Amino acid sequence: MVFEIRTAGPEDAAGIARVWAVVMPQLVMTPRGVEAGLRNSSTRVVLIAVDGPDVVGYGNVYLPDPEQEKPRVRITVHVPPEHRRQGIGSAMADAIGAEAARVGAGSLLIVVSDDDASKAFATKRGFVIGRRMSGSSAELSAVPEPLPAPDGLRVVDYDQVDPRQIWLASTAVADGDPSGLSDSPAYDEWLAAQWDHPDLRRDLSVAVLDGDTVLSFVTTTADPERRVIWSNLTGTIPAARGRGLAKVVKSTALARARDAGFVTAHTGNDAGNAPMLAVNEWLGYRVTGASWTAEKAL
Repeated sequence: MVFEIRTAGPEDAAGIARVWAVVMPQLVMTPRGVEAGLRNSSTRVVLIAVDGPDVVGYGNVYLPDPEQEKPRVRITVHVPPEHRRQGIGSAMADAIGAEAARVGAGSLLIVVSDDDASKAFATKRGFVIGRRMSGSSAELSAVPEPLPAPDGLRVVDYDQVDPRQIWLASTAVADGDPSGLSDSPAYDEWLAAQWDHPDLRRDLSVAVLDGDTVLSFVTTTADPERRVIWSNLTGTIPAARGRGLAKVVKSTALARARDAGFVTAHTGNDAGNAPMLAVNEWLGYRVTGASWTAEKAL
């Protein structure tokens, strides 16, 4: 195979979506969503490996805050199984690592699949395997009915809430993610890349409000063609924890997705996040796979 690595453009969206569908089918990565990300996100550098018209590898660098000194930078490298062992992964890893170094990374953070070959690929390149991540799925026909909000609080979908309040709540919970995979982009970047993302279903994304303040929320992306949803982020601000609000927002979101004709819900969690795993088990999620974080100092 003769391949080249180049910067991705919106015209590559369908090929990139096919790569994601093979390597991480539980995620919602539709062609139109990928295209929007390539057009609107200013916080990533995306590279692809191509063999003629075909996308045979994918990588990205999540750009750090330029004010940070030697930051930990998250990266991604994916090669579909049918294109592995041809040097694509190594070339992609080198190109992505060089791009991360160019923007001042002091270390790299990546998610590695839970198979021996993937973990060996990472450790051979100096990464140290870290935290276990679990992937879970639930059949929406079997989810419990929505729980009501406690007295004095309101349950709303994202069409009924100020997006800045969702951003504030997301920022408040990001640092508590033990995996280190959550980020806190500036509001304008978040608005363009996440709130206006075409795969976001605001009608299936739910928040609990106290007045106008978001206490708990779940953000849902959806692929109507495959009839699947992905719970992109579920969080409760620190001051409101211990009140069962995550169960309220997520049970409401899943029931609405079921009623909208979706069949399966997917999500991912740090395997050490016991409170969220307990909520998911109550909702009917069952663990279907695993992955690992891995870090490398530069």
